[in-house]
Amino acid sequence: MPVFDILRYDTATKELFIFGQVWSLGLKSGFYNDPSIYGATYVAVHFFLKAILPWVIVLCIFPLFGVLLGRSFCGWLCPEGALFELADFLTLKTIGQRSLYKKKLNDPEIKKGNKFFYGILSGLFLLIVPPLTGAALTGYFIAPKIIWHQITTGNFTFGVKAGIIGVSIYMFVTSILVRHAFCKYVCAAGLMQMLFGWISPVSLRIKFDRENLSRCTDCKRCEKACFMDVKPRYPKKDINCVNCGECITACRKELGDKCLFSYSFGSNTICVEHKALSLKCQEASE
Repeated sequence: MPVFDILRYDTATKELFIFGQVWSLGLKSGFYNDPSIYGATYVAVHFFLKAILPWVIVLCIFPLFGVLLGRSFCGWLCPEGALFELADFLTLKTIGQRSLYKKKLNDPEIKKGNKFFYGILSGLFLLIVPPLTGAALTGYFIAPKIIWHQITTGNFTFGVKAGIIGVSIYMFVTSILVRHAFCKYVCAAGLMQMLFGWISPVSLRIKFDRENLSRCTDCKRCEKACFMDVKPRYPKKDINCVNCGECITACRKELGDKCLFSYSFGSNTICVEHKALSLKCQEASE
């Protein structure tokens, strides 16, 4: 987005770029010096329409996403979440567990591989991904062409160095040390989706077919596939579920077409928890 001026704030020129255009409050300097009620009202209205309202609309995206699709953004579209999953994969391949701290009961079993090879990949991940991410995110505040020029010449200004180093430290802490705990307890976008998805009667959810529980072999593939430490077979929906569908894939590997997990919207998920209520829902749907 910064490269194509879709969204960035240039700290040098003090200009906000949105879709290639400079976004301003549309106020002439004279209005700031007008002490009348008209002048103050004019400034306040323009500030609301140009500065506050657009950001409110942007922030509404995640609650709306939560109401309709739950935490699907976290499970399918979040770039930071993708890095967390990559870190989980490399750690699993290198030391045999997702976490750096201890092995968990739901850690998946892995085939023996070349730990040296994955160790090299992990080292490259640490050396390459955080600085590249730092350069990319710094582009939201410093023109990307300036950053690229400094990278190719090796002559960095303080702002670019601070941006790259700061984001690199952040990426190391979140991707290596914290990972999905960040998604559960810190990420504002994830928490908004979690809250609105939980209270929404129509949000997308993963449903476990409890009426055919006898088909379950207790292989625990669904639990081992879940990187959010959710217990997919529990009756109550876990607010940390990100609708990634890994439990569905895992169950299909065990049961094939008799898979006990599926996607559903809202009330369908509630219906399967009570047999009598489920029958009423089936009748209503028919």
